[in-house]
Order: sequence, then C-alpha cells, then structure tokens
Amino acid sequence: MPPYISRRTFLEAWLSAPILIAAGRVEAQGLAPTPGCGETDAVTPAQTEGPFFTPVTPQKRNFRADGAGRPVALHGFVVDTACRPLSGINVDLWHADDAGRYDNETYRFRGHQVSDANGRYIFETIVPGLYPGRTRHFHVKVGNEAASLLTTQLYFPGDPANRSDGIFDARLVMDMSEAADGLLARFDFVLA
Repeated sequence: MPPYISRRTFLEAWLSAPILIAAGRVEAQGLAPTPGCGETDAVTPAQTEGPFFTPVTPQKRNFRADGAGRPVALHGFVVDTACRPLSGINVDLWHADDAGRYDNETYRFRGHQVSDANGRYIFETIVPGLYPGRTRHFHVKVGNEAASLLTTQLYFPGDPANRSDGIFDARLVMDMSEAADGLLARFDFVLA
C-alpha cells in the first residue's frame, strides 16, 4: 500500500499551518496552467453558474453527510493579483451527487464558507457524478461586496468527459492527488 497521508491528517495540518502560497499553478497532464497571482491579467476565468444555483446557502464546510460517494477535500486560497491573501471572502460551492443529480429543494451538496485570515478555504465533499453533456465539475461563486464576484466551475484532471464537454476550460482544472481515504483537490482563486 502506498504511503498516502489521510485526508483528516492533511486537513488538520492545512488548517493549522502558516500561510504558504504558491505564486502560480502547476501544469496538469500537459494542459496550460491556470493563471496564477503575480501574472499579467491572471484572474481566474469566469464561467456560467448553470441552471442549478440556489442562493442563501448554509455556512458549512463538510458536505459528506449529504450523501455517499468518493471523498474529496477541495482546498486552496483566495488571493488578489498581487498574491495577497483575501480574508472574509465568501466561497459558495454546489455540485451534483454521485449519480449526477442536483438537489434543488434543500441544500444537499450546497454550502458556503468565508476565507480565513490567510485566505484559506476548504470543503469536504464527494466526487460529483456525470450527467448527459457534462464532465465532472464543481460550481463556485467567490467574492463579496469588497471583491468582485467570480462565478466559475472547477474540473477534474484526466476525466475522459472533459474532451466532449462544450464549456470545459483547461485553465480551471484542479490539482489532484490521492490520499489514503479519498482525493485531495486544490484550486487557488485569483480575484481582480
């Protein structure tokens, strides 16, 4: 068995560690890297929110009780174009369940949190299922009154459906690694 760290151990270390921001994104599977802070015009690209957005989501970090599926911890930073962490920024996440269905009546697989003093955010959730015409993805809205609102989607590296999804954008692929008990996904949002 590979010497993987567990998601829980990683999350505890992530939340207690001093801030360390990489000034850019690593290249994933030969794709162009997502623009990183410090680059010219490097804000995170916007995408459609899709038909399933629900406003006024509950503040929650852990979606695992919302349904079964392969665990994934999505984490990262919210920063400005000069790589300064942005605290107090709303990060709203929603996605399909593992069968590719959205809950439009309650708040299953929907919620938000506020970036901490170091600009960090983290969600514990599952890998969303596929549905016709789309690849696996998370929907995200990031911003508040002080920072411009970004609506975008995040994608899984190497998913075969990426090639046939009409709105897939390689600049929005998450950095992904295996953990002993699921996946670790990272994406840093760069706001104007």
